[in-house]
Amino acid sequence: MAVLDSASTGSSAPQRGITREERKVIFASSLGTVFEWYDFYLYGSLAAIIAKHFFAGVNETTAFIFALLAFAAGFAVRPFGAIVFGRLGDMIGRKYTFLITIVIMGLSTAIVGLLPGYAAIGVAAPVILITLRLLQGLALGGEYGGAATYVAEHAPKGRRGFFTAWIQTTATLGLFLSLLVILACRTAMGTEAFEDWGWRVPFLLSILLLAISVYIRMQLNESPVFMKMKAEGKASKAPLTESFARWDNLKVVIMSLLGGTAGQAVVWYTGQFYALFFLLQMLKIDPQTANLLIAGSLLIGTPFFILFGSLSDRIGRKPIIMAGCIIAALTYFPIFKGLTEYGNPDVFVAQEQNPVVVIADPAQCAFQFDPVGKARFTSSCDIAKSLLAKRAIPYENQAGEPGSVAQVRIGERVLPSFDGSSLAAADFKTQNDAFTATLGTALKEAGYPEKADPAKIHYPMVLLLLTILVIYVTMVYGPIAAWLVELFPARIRYTSMSLPYHIGNGWFGGFLPTVAFAMVAATGDIYYGLWYPIVIAVMTAVLGIFFLPETKDRDINHA
Repeated sequence: MAVLDSASTGSSAPQRGITREERKVIFASSLGTVFEWYDFYLYGSLAAIIAKHFFAGVNETTAFIFALLAFAAGFAVRPFGAIVFGRLGDMIGRKYTFLITIVIMGLSTAIVGLLPGYAAIGVAAPVILITLRLLQGLALGGEYGGAATYVAEHAPKGRRGFFTAWIQTTATLGLFLSLLVILACRTAMGTEAFEDWGWRVPFLLSILLLAISVYIRMQLNESPVFMKMKAEGKASKAPLTESFARWDNLKVVIMSLLGGTAGQAVVWYTGQFYALFFLLQMLKIDPQTANLLIAGSLLIGTPFFILFGSLSDRIGRKPIIMAGCIIAALTYFPIFKGLTEYGNPDVFVAQEQNPVVVIADPAQCAFQFDPVGKARFTSSCDIAKSLLAKRAIPYENQAGEPGSVAQVRIGERVLPSFDGSSLAAADFKTQNDAFTATLGTALKEAGYPEKADPAKIHYPMVLLLLTILVIYVTMVYGPIAAWLVELFPARIRYTSMSLPYHIGNGWFGGFLPTVAFAMVAATGDIYYGLWYPIVIAVMTAVLGIFFLPETKDRDINHA
């Protein structure tokens, strides 16, 4: 029995066709949001290149993790954008609020395309980059709630899932558009030129997309629900207080976060972003190939957003979202192991035949994360693990004798590392170069490739597995906008739904790549990071099933 009252109003109304005005609302809201997600996702798609240009003062592994942290910074501030712009949306209207957000997003993205790198202006480059990411996050924090609320309040009864599902496609379409633009630029310019300067072009295109988006949104009318509420004098004068300082509403906010958006977020970011990073960083698949595979899975999977959104109008939002969380949690390990087997079969076979084990005194092993580039990893354990991490070689850990020099066992072969803590810089470099060469040769002989062999990739199977991950995304994400809109009264809807959505997606989802890769770095197990989305998805399923109501038949016109 749900703790929160469902306030159902009966069966859904008979379906009818979509009017011209409704098509305009869906198209204009969705297109603008596609462009905004395009802006936001460019950074994630180009994280590896951005790491080289803006975080060049640290080692390669740390630079990538730091680039992911900068990516996550945009997610971190999304809840604050939800509070600021949600309040405006509930007080002055849905339309004008998401006009403001798209302008902030478009300008911030374009400036990234003009920003000098670390080599030109030093530490100012990453500082300015992170500032722009924060502005992007604030803007997106106000965008989604406005678009979802606006479309839902135009939808006829019994079709809110179908109508808002179009908004749900925008995040995937924005990612898809960013990947296509990146691929087009990379192909036209060549890899070397693209990684040198051509990566800026997709960011600069935001100026054009911004102009189109603003023009389209200026043609829209305000939400009829908001106009009616305003005319009757029922609009909230203190939406923040009503949303978060009154327990009756706050408990719904909390449960919609923990029992809804948290699990939805980790399934979403695992299926799209973490899957892409896994192909690139763990399996060492060529960036163009990886992007094409992800783009293909998105193209195949995107119609399922509409399918599950429409289905939620018939059977309910909750069953579909909860099923998506549970199925994803149960199948992530076999799916990602399948990606390894079919994406880089040489690594998969080498793991089976010649597993790598680091035997070391645990006291000598540090967590190798150095965001400011000042730490020195010179113990024999750290030296061995850093070289394996740089090659993305999966390994297991085994405790060695206290004070012993770390060893790397590859199948039956054992290679001693060296202790560099007391060596002069020149001697350290000499020994490190020698150990790197020896370890590289041993790994090659054991079957571990430096990169995935394109001729050995089983493209249909990799595409199938990626598409399954995207379908999980559509299950949890397709109905979520309608569910959130229906959970809250009109006068505080924009504010109340935006905060749990953006905490879920900004924090639980946005930090997923960083947390998961940190977990991998700490353990050497390339699948260990999957425990993060699995635990969160299971938590959401349990809380959502027992403590959140079904809402598909609610009347959302009440202030």
